[in-house]
Amino acid sequence: MSCAGEASPSGTSPGTAAYRARDGGPAGHGPAGWGPTGGGPDGGGPDGCGPAGGGPAGGGASGGGGGGGRRVRRALLPAIYRKALRDLWLLRGQAIAIMGVVMAGIAMLTMMQMAFSSLLESREQLFAVDNGNLPDVWVTLKRAPEGVAKQVAALPEVAEVETRVRAAGKLKLAGVDEPMQAELVSLPDNGQQPRQNRVFLRRGRMPAPWTRNEVVISDAFADFHHLQPGARLRVTVNGRSQWFTAVGVGGTPEYLYQIAPGGIFPDYEHFAVLWVPREALAAGMNMDGAFNSLTARLSPQTDAQGREARAIAGIDRVLDRWGGLGAIGRVDQLSTRRLDDELGQLHASVRMLPTVFLGVAAFLLNVVFTRLVGMQRGQIAILKAFGYRTTTVMLHYGLMTTVICVAGALLGIVAGSWMGQWMARTYLENFRFPQLYFSLDGGLVITGGLVAVLAGVAGAGLAVLRAVREPVAQAMRPQAPERFRGGLVGRWRLLQRLPQTARMVLRQLERRPGRAVLTIIGLAMVGGLIVMVRLQGGALTYLVDSRFRMGELYDVAATFTEVQPRRALFELASIPGVQYAEGMRAVPVEVSAMSRHLRTTIEGLPAEGTLRRLVDASLRQQVVPHDGVVMNDYLAARLGVGVGETVSVHELQGRRRTLQLPVMALVREQIGVTLYMDVPAMNRALGEGDVLEGAVLDVAPGALQGVKMALDRRPDVAAISVRADATSSFYDMLNRITGPVTMMGVLLGIMVNFGVVYNSARITLAERARELASLRVLGFTRGEVARILLGEIGLLVLLSIPLSFVCGRGLGWLMVQGLQSDLYRIPLRIPPESYALATVVTMCTTLVSMAVVLRLVNRLDMIEALKERD
Repeated sequence: MSCAGEASPSGTSPGTAAYRARDGGPAGHGPAGWGPTGGGPDGGGPDGCGPAGGGPAGGGASGGGGGGGRRVRRALLPAIYRKALRDLWLLRGQAIAIMGVVMAGIAMLTMMQMAFSSLLESREQLFAVDNGNLPDVWVTLKRAPEGVAKQVAALPEVAEVETRVRAAGKLKLAGVDEPMQAELVSLPDNGQQPRQNRVFLRRGRMPAPWTRNEVVISDAFADFHHLQPGARLRVTVNGRSQWFTAVGVGGTPEYLYQIAPGGIFPDYEHFAVLWVPREALAAGMNMDGAFNSLTARLSPQTDAQGREARAIAGIDRVLDRWGGLGAIGRVDQLSTRRLDDELGQLHASVRMLPTVFLGVAAFLLNVVFTRLVGMQRGQIAILKAFGYRTTTVMLHYGLMTTVICVAGALLGIVAGSWMGQWMARTYLENFRFPQLYFSLDGGLVITGGLVAVLAGVAGAGLAVLRAVREPVAQAMRPQAPERFRGGLVGRWRLLQRLPQTARMVLRQLERRPGRAVLTIIGLAMVGGLIVMVRLQGGALTYLVDSRFRMGELYDVAATFTEVQPRRALFELASIPGVQYAEGMRAVPVEVSAMSRHLRTTIEGLPAEGTLRRLVDASLRQQVVPHDGVVMNDYLAARLGVGVGETVSVHELQGRRRTLQLPVMALVREQIGVTLYMDVPAMNRALGEGDVLEGAVLDVAPGALQGVKMALDRRPDVAAISVRADATSSFYDMLNRITGPVTMMGVLLGIMVNFGVVYNSARITLAERARELASLRVLGFTRGEVARILLGEIGLLVLLSIPLSFVCGRGLGWLMVQGLQSDLYRIPLRIPPESYALATVVTMCTTLVSMAVVLRLVNRLDMIEALKERD
């Protein structure tokens, strides 16, 4: 049954139906949009005919003409929006896949941004004046009487001064034979908190007033060894040993980054910080009435510009004669400097990694929605025929796109917030904040969501504009068959030998090269993301391997309590189990050139050393010359000097000489900013005898434990470091931090990959349903038809895999540009297993997508697919 004047693909022309509706014809079949709830494409009663005129009670887009509550309820939602919701339901599989793409991009952005914001907020809360009381200036010196502190306090820029005693010692736990290092810091004897660097307790209490055998132990070390208040430990300082009881576990803002002196990465198993009553520590260091460490807070009343520089210069003038090593501000203090480096690298990652993820998602959304909406040109023409304006039609498809993208963005924010909290907690492995304050830059996340929505809306809008440019009558007809010419498949004899289904796949790709190229690029970018997410872990592994496996070939490193003559080296070599020993020196200096300066260390190495070698980033050994210095290339770039130029090196200890040394060579290193010299040449330049500050030892197999215990018993050895323990600690830390982050990145990459492959296959199936059904009628089996469809997608995936390697390397190069710091520079080293992982992930997600689409191919309704409009 049909209604007179009804506008339908096979009925009266749209213009006639519109004329009658405006006249209020007897049937009243007004299209939606003519009145507030006028008839729609399938409006009216059961047959699509509305009982009243095309006004407020006219038929809706989905039926339901006539009065009553049903019509009122439908009037609340315009017909075209009901159509949008129905279309979303029909496309629910593809919509869910697109949501996954958006969710992955927003989740990565939210995760990285939340980790960065939380770390930044936690730092600001801890460093606040009323909370952590972090000093503005630190200075270490040889020894000075307490009266000297009054001279520092009298400086106009200084508001408050606090003196301390610090010492390096050896530590031994009750029941544990392993030797360990400790850094000891004095606490007030009255049991109160210090005015600066107050201790935040996690467990236990502060030492009792005027006690001499109670300490607070650093939380990282205590957690690693499962220590609780009441644990017993022996501390050796200056050859004197004493047993202490740990009454508290905690930390201070000064020791957020708990690392042994000279270390590169934290080693919580073998290094601890101890806060000891001052009287007990002063007795062990012969510091009664004296101090060797001073912290200061600056006065806020003085001119802020240049205040820190003036204060540091004044403090250095006062303490220079007392062996001051040079005052430093917050920017150069170890924990704050490492934290700032980490924040800088994390900020670069926040800008790069989520941007790349979101950019890839936006590109794919644009491509998918362009094809998805382009398939509905007939529906767009029908809507135009019923009187809908172009803007209304675009809003219809914009609503569909927005619903999908907003839902994906909301899911991404929820998932990213959870992952961001977890990622922020992982930073407690390295930076021991007393409390983590979770924070999220909502504006940035909303911006990311808008980018995803705009990318999808832009793709849908372009497709709608292309459809509405065609005349309505032409757009409602089936598309004219495309003109195809003979291509390479028909001309190349080699290709003619392929099976018929394979030739059909190649011809289809050859006829639509633009679409094939866009699909390949999208898949390659997704594979590149998976390659890139493993960059940092692989690069750090390479960095440490090149340092510890190629440059440092010793087994044990020993640091002396004081500078020792060379004969101390022969004493160490005589320890049973030691096969060979080499001496070393490390002197803190300030190096200057062209009005630029930087505090660093000049390291003395044997010119022909075998246990400690200078190896560049290409794993080539660099010979240390007998004169001049070898400079780290990153340091040279910071100072603006090259080979053959002279740098000014000011010694920060001893005689405090200022040397003019030529740069003999540059070495490309990824760790630290260091100068290197031959040990005898270094001693000559400093005007000292043939002295050493430590040694590296080669130990016979099976003798390591005995050598460590022998070194632990020597009073002239302040610290012991085992290379194998350092590397093991690093890899444990790397696995705890980068492993789960990599897993999350791979999971998000899988979601994006699946969304792209699945949508490409579904859209291709919808576009070629009539063609595939025709092949079935012509006698092709279901398997052959499936091979034609899935073979096209599979070939595109295979072609994208090599390109994904190039994309991954390019994205990695962009990322490492922002990951440079004084601590380490990330090399562009992508491990081979990253490429293998990207290949496996791409192939597996493709197979899963094909399996889902194959069910649709097998259920293809040939009769429905072969129907053609008149």
